[in-house]
Amino acid sequence: MSAGYPIGLVSDTVDTNIGPYNYVPTQWICIMFLALFGVSIALHLFESLVFRMWWLTPTVILAGLLEVLGWSARLWSSINPSLLTPYEIQLVGTIVAPTPFIAANFLVLGRIIIWFGPQYSRLPPKLYTILFCSFDVICLVIQAVGGAIAASEASQNVSATEGGNIMLGGIVIQMVSMVIYVICAGEFFLRLRHNTPIREKNSTLAAEDKQVTQWNRVRWLVLGLVIQTTCLFIRSVYRTIELSNGWNGPIISNQVYFNVFDGAMMTIAFFAFNAFHPGFFFKNDHRVSSNGNA
Repeated sequence: MSAGYPIGLVSDTVDTNIGPYNYVPTQWICIMFLALFGVSIALHLFESLVFRMWWLTPTVILAGLLEVLGWSARLWSSINPSLLTPYEIQLVGTIVAPTPFIAANFLVLGRIIIWFGPQYSRLPPKLYTILFCSFDVICLVIQAVGGAIAASEASQNVSATEGGNIMLGGIVIQMVSMVIYVICAGEFFLRLRHNTPIREKNSTLAAEDKQVTQWNRVRWLVLGLVIQTTCLFIRSVYRTIELSNGWNGPIISNQVYFNVFDGAMMTIAFFAFNAFHPGFFFKNDHRVSSNGNA
């Protein structure tokens, strides 16, 4: 890849010594985020082994590895700010990373629905997982394709606008799927709280008492999902505004915005998943198998 800066990626008035970011990434911040994501990945690997939740590997753990890739590239840029290659790597890595993480949230909610009863859910748990994970895969493909096109355009010293717009489209679709996810989850929890199932199911007083006990057990997991979803949505809004302003906009050219609204949001989401891990709540429960079926 070329070390030159294509039209639309860096303006001609920018000092090329600061590189394609329009700033030089701060080295200690890159190291800090690398360490944080490294610790979280190690914890997720341990938790996936202890709780035998292998679906964490292609979701949360993959997302963590992509974050490590992205922040490693930013660290590289802090040492060699004029290079274009690490900029392209971090661009793709940090934009794509949240996608498999979001898929894990979809899977966890499906398990919660199985736990309390599909009668409160608008969609059956299996269909819920298939639908939202399909959305996630589509977003992942679009973002990856857009990133590849942007990198190719950048290496040829031509405008990277087309690739950037494709990546932006993937992020917008991801935001829409997250909004639908929140609406469906909100309806489920409201119906559960007020005991107004969509589909009738025989219920006894004893069953209702048991449901209260179950809620007391799982409510912390729900809190974890709320924290993660909030952080992921804030990050998506930030990346949407960032890319919509172009490669030389005031948002993308400000390191503080990136560190706070991307790096910090993803770090909080990762550690919230560690702290409120589904394995703590679903361990040894016969109703929730490894593939998410009751």
